[in-house]
Amino acid sequence: MAAMAGVYGPLMHLKMGFVHVIVAASASVAEQFLKVHDTNFSSRPPNSGAKYLAYNYHDLVFAPYGPRWRMLRKICAVHLFSSKALDDFRHVRQEEVAILAHALASSGKMTPVNLAQLLNVCTTNAIARVMLGRRVVGDGSGGGDAKAEEFKSMVVELMVLAGVFNIGDFIPPLEGLDIQGVVKNMKKLHKRFDTFLNKILEEHKITGSRGTEGHVDLLSALIELKDVDHGEEGRLTDTEIKALLLNLFAAGTDTSSSTVEWAIAELLRHPKIMARAQEELDLIVGKDRLVTEADLAQLTFLPAIIKETFRLHPSTPLSLPRMADENCEINGYFIPKGSTLLVNVWAIARDPNVWIDPLEFRPERFLPGGEKPNVDVRGNDFEVIPFGAGRRICAGLNLGLRMVQLMTATLIHAFDFELPNGLSAQKLDMEEAYGLTLQRSVPLVVHPRPRLGPHVLKF
Repeated sequence: MAAMAGVYGPLMHLKMGFVHVIVAASASVAEQFLKVHDTNFSSRPPNSGAKYLAYNYHDLVFAPYGPRWRMLRKICAVHLFSSKALDDFRHVRQEEVAILAHALASSGKMTPVNLAQLLNVCTTNAIARVMLGRRVVGDGSGGGDAKAEEFKSMVVELMVLAGVFNIGDFIPPLEGLDIQGVVKNMKKLHKRFDTFLNKILEEHKITGSRGTEGHVDLLSALIELKDVDHGEEGRLTDTEIKALLLNLFAAGTDTSSSTVEWAIAELLRHPKIMARAQEELDLIVGKDRLVTEADLAQLTFLPAIIKETFRLHPSTPLSLPRMADENCEINGYFIPKGSTLLVNVWAIARDPNVWIDPLEFRPERFLPGGEKPNVDVRGNDFEVIPFGAGRRICAGLNLGLRMVQLMTATLIHAFDFELPNGLSAQKLDMEEAYGLTLQRSVPLVVHPRPRLGPHVLKF
């Protein structure tokens, strides 16, 4: 689609089966859809992923825009993603990242480690402790295990299936035939997730949980909210609770861990940038402790590295689809009601009309004196929108930013990384795998060499 936009322009109409698909592939066009006409494009088109994986549109990500969606969004905003909620559980994220650092220091001495899996264990447990009051994978050592590998594979499979071009979504008369076998696979995966979530929900109803240090975890809060009548929004159901948990596990674990994996891969290929980042961390944090979230506000170069990683490797390269509720006009073109909108986040962030040397990894472009010193990733600057923008911007944006920054800062502060078998960093495979999220085609395997003493990393 990015290549087509280079030929036909940044606003394209594609006819996919029975569906009108509109593709926005420049910052200015994306702004028209996601800011100027945001209200008209706040719903999702029908799709098999939402129907068979996300509890038939009962989740936050795919729910139709309206009272029920607003209720779910408000619950997340208050109980999980508010500044107070994020600060209350700051210690959880720091503890899980410290466990990750300990695991890397302990396991990477002799044999190379699969960084992707350890990052996924870290993000999954950090989110699980906030949501459920306990870990769901690993034993707290930070090491990989079979359960963690299975859970990651389920999340990756979900992202792959959700990103498949399913013919039945675009030619409805063929939906029942399931020509590609996509729906069959979705139903099987949904059953696995539902079993996992049912077990968690039933255990929680019996035992309850106040998480750590007396903070009520999200699931306990959700169970209590079932008794509250939200007026026109109605009451929260078990199905919506499970759908919400599925969203948070799927959207909050793999996206964060894969972004950090891309960041480390880029820094391995750019040792001067790595050295500059380590120098800043040594100056601000020192070498006698690990990075904390309080340190992040004092850093200037690290946030630029994170922005540049989000630019080159956006976790959702093609935005989740939106649908036109009414006819409208964009840039002089008629957009019919019911059209599906896709925003090509990947293409926008590599637009040569906006970025100097767009394929180069250059964090300094976001620093004072650089080409885009004031551009942020929070949905206001459309040149780089890894979390989307407008009403349906990623609800977990602030949590995702904190988690990605803390993990990346800790890894590059605490370790130097070498590739196994003498592999040159310039020959590192940077191919992308296909799916709803931007995975590395080949997981990053490294030898971590501690930069901090044993008393800090406890190895």
